[in-house]
Amino acid sequence: MLKDKNILLGVCGSIASYKSAELVRLFVKAGANVKVVMTKDATSFITPLTLSTLSKNPVFVSYFEASTGEWNNHVELGLWADYLIIAPATANTIAKMANGICDNLLSAVYLSAKCPVYSAPAMDLDMWKHPSTQNNIKTLTEFGNHLIKPNAGELASGLNGEGRMAEPQEIIDHLLIDIKKKLPLKNKKVLITAGPTFEAIDPVRFIGNHSSGKMGYAIAEELAKQGAEVTLISGPTTLNIIDKNIQKINVTSAKEMLDACLKSFAFADICIMSAAVADYTPAEVAHQKLKKNDADLSIALKKTEDILMRLGALKKPNQLLIGFALETNNEEEYAIQKLKKKNLDFVVLNSLNDVGAGFKNDTNKITIIDKYLNKTAFELKYKNEVAKDICAKIIELI
Repeated sequence: MLKDKNILLGVCGSIASYKSAELVRLFVKAGANVKVVMTKDATSFITPLTLSTLSKNPVFVSYFEASTGEWNNHVELGLWADYLIIAPATANTIAKMANGICDNLLSAVYLSAKCPVYSAPAMDLDMWKHPSTQNNIKTLTEFGNHLIKPNAGELASGLNGEGRMAEPQEIIDHLLIDIKKKLPLKNKKVLITAGPTFEAIDPVRFIGNHSSGKMGYAIAEELAKQGAEVTLISGPTTLNIIDKNIQKINVTSAKEMLDACLKSFAFADICIMSAAVADYTPAEVAHQKLKKNDADLSIALKKTEDILMRLGALKKPNQLLIGFALETNNEEEYAIQKLKKKNLDFVVLNSLNDVGAGFKNDTNKITIIDKYLNKTAFELKYKNEVAKDICAKIIELI
């Protein structure tokens, strides 16, 4: 959920500043873009070089760079950020934020920020308990700022009590919980299939297709970013899931994929069938490897059960069912037939006649046709962008 987010970290003068290094490292590890603004006092506890090295960006301390004469634009920094995290937040900085005192770069950035602001206080027990600090905290909360409460424990002064800055992972978790609450697919359960199926001929040979699974995996990742609880049923691919919250179930054959779908479908709010499931499977599977000889080989095939048709028959009014149609001719006609026959809410059509679309490519070109026969055609895009278009249609429908 933090991938590609712009995180602006404010670091104040506190012994807890050493934790800022780990916080930057965790944000970067999560895929976020991180910039750091420090107060002058903070540089006495941790060097800008440390945080610059970890964030891979310059660290900002003052309005002007003395060596170059350049101005650090506090407005641009405030507008750049998706989230402003002030950790550690000292009693001094909290007081400035609450009362609009703007005497350093960090306070100017705070007053310019349009994004959500989170403060993780760090101070001694008596400072934290003081009525003026508590009143400032109340004011910031009324402004809409988010407080990440300090922990209790041994403090730098030797006292024991509240005032220890929350641990870096706690700060990350707090932010993630808030982000998830605002996501459009929060609490929605999604079932998605991806990749090919392999139908065994003998222990070493199979009937398969060229599906790479890239489209289905991209959709699964995008759904998870939008807050959904995703179960991905995947045929054999070389792909890996990035989002560790996606539950992945590996299958090989059409029968295994059907069984896995039937186990999960009843609990799904949204079901997306993007896998390229084999239409036929050998009537009999040889127990030993078939040996080559001079005679021709004929293999009897039988139809596999149509997973999408089966799920369409089971679909409840509160469920969304989405199918894919990869066609080579009469594309829209066949896609609409599938849409109606299989009780879909919409079908994603793509054609092998479109350059850059179809199996194995990193790009795809789709047309979405809903059950009211409304059509939306999209340009050729990378599959992660196509996934966003498909998810946007899902969000629109729910």
